[in-house]
This record gives sequence, structure tokens and C-alpha cells, in this order.
Amino acid sequence: MANLKEVKGRIQSVVSTQQITKAMKMVAAAKLRRAQDSITQMRPYAQKLNSMLQNLSSQGGDDEQGKFSEVRQVEKVLLIAVTSDKGLCGAFNSNVFKAVNRTIKEKYQRQFSNDNVTILTIGKKARDYFTKRNYKVVTDYWDMFSPVSFEKSTEAAEYAMNSFVDGKYDKVEIIYNEFKNVATQIMRVEQFLPVVPSEEIGSSLFQVDYIFQPSREEIVRDLIPKSLKIQVFKAILDSNAAEHGARMTAMDQATDNAGELLKELRLTYNRTRQAAITKEILEIVAGAEALG
Repeated sequence: MANLKEVKGRIQSVVSTQQITKAMKMVAAAKLRRAQDSITQMRPYAQKLNSMLQNLSSQGGDDEQGKFSEVRQVEKVLLIAVTSDKGLCGAFNSNVFKAVNRTIKEKYQRQFSNDNVTILTIGKKARDYFTKRNYKVVTDYWDMFSPVSFEKSTEAAEYAMNSFVDGKYDKVEIIYNEFKNVATQIMRVEQFLPVVPSEEIGSSLFQVDYIFQPSREEIVRDLIPKSLKIQVFKAILDSNAAEHGARMTAMDQATDNAGELLKELRLTYNRTRQAAITKEILEIVAGAEALG
């Protein structure tokens, strides 16, 4: 059985850890509120803009629209992996890594074997993970969360858009955690380019006859790039909110686990202390009897 000093040291260590996890939970909760407000306000706008973009794509169009909607034989693929800069958020980052590897295995194994799958990393954890494992990586746009801004996300979106138009990639997908609530994140694998209409919008029931002012060409020229940039920004905001939710949940569980461990250690401490007291009493009684 461990001695009293050793058990007492372990109790102090667990108490200190519990105080840290409580503080980290409170910090994550404060950051989550701001991040949740940002994605809640952005989501309806992004969804409506994306719906308009898909509607325009389903109707055919000019060269400006066509260059982002051109469907080619998929030989070169870009996967945009969105993670966090920091850890201690449960399985948040590992779920992205698994989703990327699963997507490659199920959809792009041939391209991966030919070294034609590139990972654009957003977040320090993604950069470190894929670089260490010798994936083909674009690491110029990983720093997106200090702080999150539309200007930063635009740089990554423009790289993907320009590379697609130039023929460097034939398909671009975004892989990220979508924020649902504090305890739940939904893994999303969404096609970014080429822009294709969804099945619902592709049906005549959901097509919209827009009235264009000043002209269809001018609106399409401005709307499509903006919608694509908004799509990347939305994914980053979603991931940011989901990260804080995951960290808050992880720290809450860690605090509870520390509490359970403290109960066991204090019970062990009391038992050890009682055993030491009992042993001393027995020695005193034995000594008294020997003197008698």
C-alpha cells in the first residue's frame, strides 16, 4: 500500500489538474458564445447564397460561370482539411484526419497512388499531421484562427479557385466539423469545385426564374466568386465553433474524471492513515504487555 506522503502528493496533483480543466472549460464556454453567434448569423446567408449559385449553375451560363462549373475527368484532387490550432478538444481533430483518409481510400485511391491528391491544411494540427506523414501538402494558409477573418479565408479560397480554373486540380472538396450544439459536431465532406446543382435544385420544381439587374453577366461575375469565398469562410466559422464546443465538453469530462479520481485517492489516503494508526496502537499495546 502506498505511503501517506505519496498519496497526499497525488491528491494535490489531481486537485491542481482539476482547477486547470475547470478554467479551460470556462474559457472555452466564453469563446464558444462568440463563435456560435458568428456562425448562427452567417449560416442563413451562406445557405441562401449557395442555393442561388446552384440555381444559376443548373440553368447554364456564360464563360465566367462555366469556368467554375466545368466537370472534368478527375485526375488531380485538392482536399481542404479544416482542424484547430490547439489540442485538448477530444476527438475533434482526429475525426478530420480519419475523414480525409477515408475519403482518399473510398474515392481517390487511384489518384493518391499517382501522387495526385493534395491536402490544403487549415489549422496547425492539420499542417503538422499531414506534413509528418509525407502527404502532398499546401501549408501556406494554415493560420486562420488568430483571429478568424474573412480576409484570411479569402486567400485560401482564391488559391483553390484559381488552381481549379488553371487546371491544376480537377476537383476540390472541403472536410470540416460542422457545429450543431455544444456536445455534437457533424463531420462534413462537401464538394467545393466544380459547382454543380443539387438534386433538388436540378428538378424543375425548385428552379427559380431570376430577374437580373443590371445584367446577368455582371451579377454572375460577382456572385459566383463571392459565394465560393463565403462557403470556405462558413466552413472555418463552423469548425471554430465546433472546436470550442468540443473543448468545453472534453474539459467538463476531464473535470468529472478528476473528481472521481479524487474520491478514490482520498479513500485510499484515509485507509492508509487508519492502517498506520492501528499499527501504532498495536505496537504500543504490545510494548505495554511486554513491560508488564
